Amino acid sequence: MQSIRDHLEIILSRLANRAADEKVYVKLYDEAARAAADASDARKRTGVMLGPLDGTIVSIKDLFDVAGEATTAGSLMRKTAAPASRDAAIVGRLRQAGAVIIGKTGMTEFAFTAIGDNMHYGTPGNAVDPGRIPGGSSSGAGVSVGEGTSEISIGSDTGGSIRIPAALNGVVGFKPTARRVPLFGAFPLSGTLDSVGPLARTVAHCAAADAVMAGEIPAELMPFSLSGLRVGVPRGVLFTETESEIAAAFERCLGTMGQAGAGLAELSVDDLIADLRAATKRGSIAAMEGAEVHADWLATGAPVAVDPHVSGPLSRAALLPTPVYIRALRRRAALVAAMDERLSSVDVLALPTTPVAAPTIVSMAEDAELRDRTEGLLLRNTQVANQFDLCAISLPMPGTSLPAGLMLVARNGHDHHLLRIAASVEALLAS
Repeated sequence: MQSIRDHLEIILSRLANRAADEKVYVKLYDEAARAAADASDARKRTGVMLGPLDGTIVSIKDLFDVAGEATTAGSLMRKTAAPASRDAAIVGRLRQAGAVIIGKTGMTEFAFTAIGDNMHYGTPGNAVDPGRIPGGSSSGAGVSVGEGTSEISIGSDTGGSIRIPAALNGVVGFKPTARRVPLFGAFPLSGTLDSVGPLARTVAHCAAADAVMAGEIPAELMPFSLSGLRVGVPRGVLFTETESEIAAAFERCLGTMGQAGAGLAELSVDDLIADLRAATKRGSIAAMEGAEVHADWLATGAPVAVDPHVSGPLSRAALLPTPVYIRALRRRAALVAAMDERLSSVDVLALPTTPVAAPTIVSMAEDAELRDRTEGLLLRNTQVANQFDLCAISLPMPGTSLPAGLMLVARNGHDHHLLRIAASVEALLAS
């Protein structure tokens, strides 16, 4: 049986061969990873394992602190930032669980935008077709799992930043209920909406990583019978402009779940979405909170080396008066409660993760209008889980020419329930 060290060396060799054109990783921890792999192999020989992540090769998004180095968060501006004094909370927990942290993956600047491009460090090509976008903001995370240069990748999700790259690269991506996983040492975008979660090939891998990061004891996912599962299908605004191939694949997935005994019912949430849109019409919560994070350099008004797709929305949000932000938060709190009540009649909502597959990188660079429209579509379905404080997972949908995701969404705090359901759906779709 292959050792952890041998597996790691194969990956490091693959990355060394493309070092001149590396866009997936922004930093590698070769020697530290080798030491961690050797330690895991030594434990395995003595039969003392630290749990399901022991010896698993993990990459982390470039917004998590690693002691002794600056956290660049996809920006040139952060290259001269003070080195982190300690590891991010989740990095420490992963290390304690025996994970082999191989490196930091690239991301969109300051975790803004869903396309996955980065004008400073380069845009990682999609794992299935390098000419296509990876999705963002956890762009390198999605590609690294999709191409096999990590087994688990840790990302962050403020409006879909884990689930979008998971869907577009054909892997699983889990966004836990916000604040279940500590944000300490993660460069923020929006303290209200940010979640830290895993991308992996399987639901089981995601569940193991999630448990470790949440400070729980990882347990095997108990099978969940789909017979009697209550599935709500939120047809309406979240289903418009869906590419025909994705729509057809989604309907096949629903049909398969129905044949397995799941009860399918339409459940409209359009009124709640419209209400939240009205409440955040002048500025999104993510942009307003992001503007606070970046207030110092935004206030100077001086030209900065920041992607205009990032600096533009942040600059506009910085000009909004405080009551706009407070009213948006207050209205959101009421709508979160209303959504929780709405979802009490179902176990999960099911919908396509994104209504479109990954477009080409060139098309996004050449047509600003198409880029804006695509970004809106990529975020439309996923951001509902963040805005209404829910948990959600994206599973690869079979039968599409380009990867597409099936998203299951559950109520706040129902993470374990959701993961068990997702594992059963994953097995059903693979059969």
